Amino acid sequence: MNTERFSVLAHRYPTLRLAVVGDFCLDRYFDIDPARGEISIETGLPVHNITRVRCQPGAAGTILNNLVALGIGALHPVGVAGDDGEGWQLLRALRAQTGVHLDHFVQSPDRNTFTYTKPLVHTPGEPPRELSRLDLKNWDATPAAVSDRIAAHLAELAPNLDAIILMDQVEIAGTGVVTEPVLSAVRQVVERFPNLPIIADSRRSLRGFPRVIFKMNAAELARFAGHPVDDLDAIRKAAAELAQQNQRAVFITLAERGIVGAAPDGTHHHCPSLPIRGPIDIVGAGDSVTANLAASLAAGASLPEAMELAMAAASCVIHQLGTTGTASPQQLAQLLFSAA
Repeated sequence: MNTERFSVLAHRYPTLRLAVVGDFCLDRYFDIDPARGEISIETGLPVHNITRVRCQPGAAGTILNNLVALGIGALHPVGVAGDDGEGWQLLRALRAQTGVHLDHFVQSPDRNTFTYTKPLVHTPGEPPRELSRLDLKNWDATPAAVSDRIAAHLAELAPNLDAIILMDQVEIAGTGVVTEPVLSAVRQVVERFPNLPIIADSRRSLRGFPRVIFKMNAAELARFAGHPVDDLDAIRKAAAELAQQNQRAVFITLAERGIVGAAPDGTHHHCPSLPIRGPIDIVGAGDSVTANLAASLAAGASLPEAMELAMAAASCVIHQLGTTGTASPQQLAQLLFSAA
């Protein structure tokens, strides 16, 4: 990709309308100063004194954050928050994002707001050190009324969208946003708008998902295929077979080995990752890849172009320590073309 082509794609971003459907959570960072540590008089246990609390959208919200950083014109999060303090914080964080419209976001007293609480110890001269995380999840099935509302919102939005991202983050099927009623709504959208880019990612498995663009890592591909796919040639072959079977593109992320993409005609491409430039934090890298694949494909990028942009975004994000980072078009351009 050259600078002219990059400029063409990036200039289309403010005209795009994307929906992110999935499990939005609250990323709540507790910044801890170890110099202020104490011992509890009552328990005799160490006390970690928090000097700052940072809240931002996480999980599907991390994808949204990356789309905001890219300057996408209109963003529609479709998810659910509880009627609780964490839900209030999540909605406030979503409202603060440029271009985000919350008309299709559900709030329900029957759900806990999915929350990752991340205590970070900040020692001068060292990268932040994360302590044991404190998570708040839902362990029971998502009520049918909530799933039906989400499905209806998706059906209402679809005719006016340039791309859709599905993010299934929960470990227990049926407890999050991407339930069977929502997948049924996606199938209907695929039938009505066969050329609409829809990219799906699932922490468990994409088996049973509609025929949309699949994005997964190598381990997930192996589980999906039912046999080992360790080396690059095996990954290329398995991705190409899946793309031909689904008649949709497939993307396989390979950490330090980069990304493989396969088209419905069976052609496949490999884009290596960029060199490491210092200390890294891999949290959020996969979500930045998803966001950049969806945005660039919606803007008319080819598969190799989308993969190149996704790898640049991941490289930007992993070098942002102590936070779940993002990458702007300016950052991408600097990384891709500054040495040219």
